[in-house]
Amino acid sequence: MLTYDLEGRGSLARYDYLYRCVKEDILSGRLRAGERLPSKRALAAHLNTAVVTVENAYAQLEAEGYLRARERRGYFVCPVESAPTPPPPPEPPEEPGQPEWLLDLGGPGGGTEGFPFSVWARLTRQVLTDEGERLLQAVPHSGVAELRRAISRHLYQVRGIRAAPERIVVGAGTEYLYNQLVQLLGREKIYGLEDPGYSKAAQVYALNGAQCRFLPVDGQGVSLQALEDSGCQVLHISPNHQFPTGVVTPIARRQGMLRWAGQGEGRYIIEDDYDSEFRFTGRPIPTLQSIDTAGRAIYINTFSRTLAPSLRIGYMVLPAQLLEEYRSRLGFYSCTVPAVEQYTLARFIERGHFDSHLNRMRGYYRGRRDRTAALMETGPLAGRCRVRQEQAGLHFLLELDPLVPDQELARRAREVGVRLSFLTEYQRLPGRARPHTLVVRYPGLEQERLVRGLELLAGLLD
Repeated sequence: MLTYDLEGRGSLARYDYLYRCVKEDILSGRLRAGERLPSKRALAAHLNTAVVTVENAYAQLEAEGYLRARERRGYFVCPVESAPTPPPPPEPPEEPGQPEWLLDLGGPGGGTEGFPFSVWARLTRQVLTDEGERLLQAVPHSGVAELRRAISRHLYQVRGIRAAPERIVVGAGTEYLYNQLVQLLGREKIYGLEDPGYSKAAQVYALNGAQCRFLPVDGQGVSLQALEDSGCQVLHISPNHQFPTGVVTPIARRQGMLRWAGQGEGRYIIEDDYDSEFRFTGRPIPTLQSIDTAGRAIYINTFSRTLAPSLRIGYMVLPAQLLEEYRSRLGFYSCTVPAVEQYTLARFIERGHFDSHLNRMRGYYRGRRDRTAALMETGPLAGRCRVRQEQAGLHFLLELDPLVPDQELARRAREVGVRLSFLTEYQRLPGRARPHTLVVRYPGLEQERLVRGLELLAGLLD
């Protein structure tokens, strides 16, 4: 007779525990193939439990193929392979934690400071009340119409882009949109990227099987001659504030890029406008798409920098000539941004909260940039550094005068709790980036830590 201690089952139901015990005996060979099990009533009486407990355990074992029921004869063990005793599982490696830096000059580039929690919470409650069951329905693949209309009006008013809502595609961040673009434009094409430049775009294109070529950036952006000689069909650039150099591409260079795109079949330019909202002097630089007459510029932007990275809402504006192909090839995808966030963001933009937030944050970031730059040029590094490309965006460059190579200085700095991010780390083509130049993402820097970190850094330059 099978004997199991049902009182040692812990939090398991009685039938579940009995099922597991019998299954283990079958897999271990203690119950052999063809062996008959006790009747349900007999086993229930032996174990001092209800008949239904045994009945449910036997039924589960039969459903999984461990037992076979024969009418008027009972339950018999089915032939199964005995499970070898598994070795103890290896200890999973510990997840590497984020080191605690005294000063991290290459850390997150901002995007959470000043988030309007109260306004966002109020709009979210209104959306939940007003939209109701509509929030539970499937969202159109390119995003809810209300958000696309709000983005369309915002782009026209702020960036001079005339884009019908139908041309706008909403997705969960720019990385997702890069994936969609490489599927839309073709994996067989050659994608040109800035060097030095943003590494994630190249990683996404390469993982999709596309060939990437890196084009040198000079004082005006990607070199036109290098672009002509590259054999690329798609160019991915950030002309309004190039990352990481901070270069702004002038109008003549932009016109040359658009001429290049119009001279070849299937050529397109992906205009990554990742932080153009934070320009501190003069008017915003006109976008490529706003001066594109041939329909070759694809505009892409995100709310990660302007609102919060965790919001995961980005969007792209497709040329009209790509719309039909996008719908036929990628229209089966479900939208990757939840409806609640889309309706809330639509109201946030339409009711003027987004413009107010941007105006407030421009002042905030301008003040933080000025204080950080002044502290670097007049503090412990005075006379041994120069701030460059600080007119826009959430990062600037800091040229140093060290007597040691970049890698050695970075190693020394790590040992005292200071993380440095050099311009040379973003290059693929040797010798293109200026050495001894730091990329400083200033929004998250605490002033007290900054002073102490700069003191330590100054002592490492020699």
